[in-house]
Amino acid sequence: MGTLKQFELWLSMTAFGTWATKTIASRIDPVIFRLTGGRLTSLGPVVIPQLLLTTTGRKSGQQRDVQLVYTDVDGVVHIVASNFGGERHPAWSHNLIAEPKASIQLGNQKTTVIAELLSDAEKESVWEQLVSNIPNYSAYKERTDRNIKVYRLMWWEGLG
Repeated sequence: MGTLKQFELWLSMTAFGTWATKTIASRIDPVIFRLTGGRLTSLGPVVIPQLLLTTTGRKSGQQRDVQLVYTDVDGVVHIVASNFGGERHPAWSHNLIAEPKASIQLGNQKTTVIAELLSDAEKESVWEQLVSNIPNYSAYKERTDRNIKVYRLMWWEGLG
């Protein structure tokens, strides 16, 4: 595992890293990511697979961007609503429940997707692969009593 990836994983486990990601990086990284075609974040080159997810706000109806880590499981993109092991689900997760049609940017490619919430059995079947990509998920799961949600993002066939 590369040094920068190790640093990013370590940083996200610290109280400061969680705070900095939620308050600073969450605002500037989507802009940097979009402008650089998915090559850069506030920490430099992208070393952990990341995407830009655009959901529709369940209350506001406005488009909401969030940059997330993803895992490719058998050719299908999966995202984890870990919220660093916080007691609440992230807002983007609630948005996907209300409106599962969203868009993602992977690198410089944009596409429309449908988010499918995995059942507990489905989540259990892919959990080891998710943790293999992002070891922090195990610690985040231990930090919280809530059932961390996992979504499978399926390419939307309805658009031409």
